[in-house]
Amino acid sequence: MSRETLQLYLRSNKIKARILTFTGSTITVEDAEKQLGVGRERIIKSILFMDEKGLPVLGIVTGDSLIDEEKMARACGAERLRKARPRAVKNVTGFEVGALPPIGHKKKIRVYIDPKVLAYDRVYGGGGEINALLEIDPKEIIKHSEANVVEISTKKMKN
Repeated sequence: MSRETLQLYLRSNKIKARILTFTGSTITVEDAEKQLGVGRERIIKSILFMDEKGLPVLGIVTGDSLIDEEKMARACGAERLRKARPRAVKNVTGFEVGALPPIGHKKKIRVYIDPKVLAYDRVYGGGGEINALLEIDPKEIIKHSEANVVEISTKKMKN
């Protein structure tokens, strides 16, 4: 899947969002921050986990936070979670790590979004390719992924 696949998903579901493309990489929060010129709190990270049964779970947090795996496990009723390997991310979502959008996945996934993401009317996440970002209203993410709003973040430590 690609940026074009994501664009088709947005159009066919009448989602008010747009995909921004850049000449440089947008894989990391730092890359996206440089490309956009916005603070990392407006950039979102969509991270896929697998529970102990091998079922996928997606967590979405602001770019200035990390996912607290214990909070995430409690939220989804799992005993434990582990970050999905790149091959699993591609198989489950259709997208590569670093380009993973918060919506439009190949398979239905349980989604948990941190309430801090909802503080903004527009956020920026993976756009389907490593040089693209999706600009979207977080309410659209909730609507189209049936996301559960649950505190799953912890503050990122300063370097």
